Amino acid sequence: MSALITPRGDRIVYDDLGSTGATTAIFISGAGPTRAEDPVTLATGKAFAARGGRAFIADRLGRGDSIPAGPIDLDAQLEAIDALSREADTPVILIGHSSGCAIAMLAAARTTDLAGMVLWEAPLGLFEGGAPSWWASVRAAIDADDLEDAVARYMVGMPPEWLEELKQSPAYPQIVLGWVPDGEALSTVEERGYRDVLSSVTAPLLALVGSETFPGMTATADELAASASDGRSEQLAGAWHSWEPEAMAERLARLAGLAG
Repeated sequence: MSALITPRGDRIVYDDLGSTGATTAIFISGAGPTRAEDPVTLATGKAFAARGGRAFIADRLGRGDSIPAGPIDLDAQLEAIDALSREADTPVILIGHSSGCAIAMLAAARTTDLAGMVLWEAPLGLFEGGAPSWWASVRAAIDADDLEDAVARYMVGMPPEWLEELKQSPAYPQIVLGWVPDGEALSTVEERGYRDVLSSVTAPLLALVGSETFPGMTATADELAASASDGRSEQLAGAWHSWEPEAMAERLARLAGLAG
């Protein structure tokens, strides 16, 4: 376990896997578990490291061991990613998962040595009425201190069993406060438009979906790839919003130029 302090004083805890000096994969999770509860990402990082790369798997702010010094918002999350990329001191690949894709897209413009970006099943263009309207509704519930309603509004359109599982978590309903960067990022990306957000990104972009996925995900991946200067959309082994670790590690290695 490693840790760093961002310029604003947030403590970010992360697992550092692989060799110093190697191209570093920085995983940006969505509104999901802590790193300790995410065996898929851990297995992916280990497999990428075994192929000659390096992986940073961090707890998001307010999650697990990462302690915020102030409000958990998009600016704080982007600063945390920037601090991780500087700590790597190598070319980095940003890997966004779900709503983490929108955060990765916004972080890319601040990443000085970006070797590539991978977006796994970005939930963009899928909200009824658009992400800005959806996020305004969630934000209103948070501001009214009705966190249970905020969680329900955030989860609209997702499988109902996901919400029921969340209700069993000891972090429920305060968990929604850690999703503020996700909501702000999704809203910002849709409001600005994919081409504008990606306009400064010259590194390769891979928009990936699983072999079994939700409606609309493939169309979004195609649109994201078309909006980048060097973009591709691909299918990768995985199901229902989760990738297969070995398949992802192999694809990351090829992107990093590590595969033979």
